[in-house]
Amino acid sequence: MAISHPRTSLSRHSLLNYAAMKTSLIRTLFLVVFVATLAAAQDVISLYPGTPPGSTQESYPEKEYFSKVWNTEVVTNVTKPTLTVFKPSPESRNGTAVVICPGGGFIALSIASEGTDVAKYLTGRGVTAFVLKYRLAHSGEDATEEFTALYADRQRFHETVGKIIPLAVADGLAAVTYVRQHASEWGVSTDRVGIIGFSAGGRVTAGVAFHYLPEGRPAFVAPIYGSGGDTLKDVPVPPDAPPMFIAAATDDQLGLAPASIALYEKWTGARKSAELHMYAKGGHGFGMRKQNLPTDHWIDRFADWLELQGWFKK
Repeated sequence: MAISHPRTSLSRHSLLNYAAMKTSLIRTLFLVVFVATLAAAQDVISLYPGTPPGSTQESYPEKEYFSKVWNTEVVTNVTKPTLTVFKPSPESRNGTAVVICPGGGFIALSIASEGTDVAKYLTGRGVTAFVLKYRLAHSGEDATEEFTALYADRQRFHETVGKIIPLAVADGLAAVTYVRQHASEWGVSTDRVGIIGFSAGGRVTAGVAFHYLPEGRPAFVAPIYGSGGDTLKDVPVPPDAPPMFIAAATDDQLGLAPASIALYEKWTGARKSAELHMYAKGGHGFGMRKQNLPTDHWIDRFADWLELQGWFKK
């Protein structure tokens, strides 16, 4: 009977461990390269070639970080608007596109639950999505902390963000126009480009719904718990206004539920197509958050509405 030398057994064991470690390392490196390739492949488009119209050259940098106050990833200090493109698979692509405007009081962008998470849901249904970073008011170390203090003093809040709102709406208008003009590059139909926005992004969306030019007409508009309905009360509904989808919660902490109802009544009063979902609970900013409430499924109702309107048909 042959007896293995202890040193020979140890070497064989070491070789086996080394081979396993090498395989694991190769797999890890492959995954890192794959993820990096995906990130690099995701298009980020500058909305304007230079300094955006109405703005001055700014030196402070854009920031992205996790906000403990809002318990989500946020983007602040946007001075150069961009569109981040999320593409569906070629097999599922249906020719419809949507510009997504995250909210955040015009001082931040809730970039995940009101931006990229919405984009991922919609690309799963064949829609090409464009997350818009529109211009924001300048903020310091933590914009979400500043928002809490600012919003308690409405006059100071409006003084801070008032000048930026028209610029943000202009970015929304420019975004829809840009996607329409370049639709063929993403396999999108020019007349199937819509816009959805949340809170302040809902205000941007509503601004687009009222002020678009023919080359930038959205196919559909969806202001979700949007603000600023009172500022649009004297603005007429366009003769060729697109269909509108609205969702909000009655217990909205910022008191914005009436703005959604007013917008619905204004649209239907002009005999334009609109659908309103007013939930009893959900608060403000529910987005794609899970709260074990019916608001968790608003996005499914939005998808039902898109399908009803024919936007999922190829």
